[in-house]
Formats: sequence, structure tokens, C-alpha cells
Amino acid sequence: MDDFFLEATPKTPRLYFSGETGEFEISGRSIPENSIEFYKPVINWLDRYITDPNNHTLLVIKLEYFNTSSSKCLVEILRRLESLKNQSIVKVKWCYEEEDEDMQESGEDFKEIIKVPIEMVLVRES
Repeated sequence: MDDFFLEATPKTPRLYFSGETGEFEISGRSIPENSIEFYKPVINWLDRYITDPNNHTLLVIKLEYFNTSSSKCLVEILRRLESLKNQSIVKVKWCYEEEDEDMQESGEDFKEIIKVPIEMVLVRES
């Protein structure tokens, strides 16, 4: 399966989804004008990935900030990973910086509503 890749912009995150390795990353800022339209291609890609997933699937989320409409799209992505739990070992790493309580709380909130393991990863500023 082909990879899905979008480079980051000041308003949109970097999206890297490897069908070959099952390693995915969302990083940067997510404040697109239209979150549904922005995330639609990667959600469609995930719908294809779900039909023949890798044995291991890892999503790393390294967001500095995301808006409310982006959070709904993140839920959609995580729900698709949730549907894989009988076909693939699924893990999510939610990265947040030491001083960023909002991102930490957001990760904790997702842990409560999504039924895949979400590991909270503290990133110390260097």
C-alpha cells in the first residue's frame, strides 16, 4: 500500500502514514480553514489501510496546538485505529511538552474515549 504524506504548513500538520511499516505521525499545528476537508484524504487512506493492515500499527501525535474541529477529525482517525484492534497491535503515543498542560489534558481526554492504548510521552524542552 502506498504511503500518505503531506508536508506541514503554518496552519496544517505534517501527516505521514506508512502503509508498509504501519507507522503514522501527525505533527505540528492543526488549525486548517476546513478541518473535515483537510483530514478527509487521510481518513479515506485509513479506510483502505484497515482492509489489510500491518501487524503493528503505531500513531505518534506531536501537535503543538489543534482547534476544536481538528479534534473531531482526530477522533475519527483514532476510531479507525480502534477498529483494527483484532487485526493489528495498535498503539498511540501522545507527545506533549512539559509546560503544555492543555495538550497533556487533551491526550488524557482521548485516553478516556478511545479504546486503544495511548501512551503519554513527556517531551522535555532542550
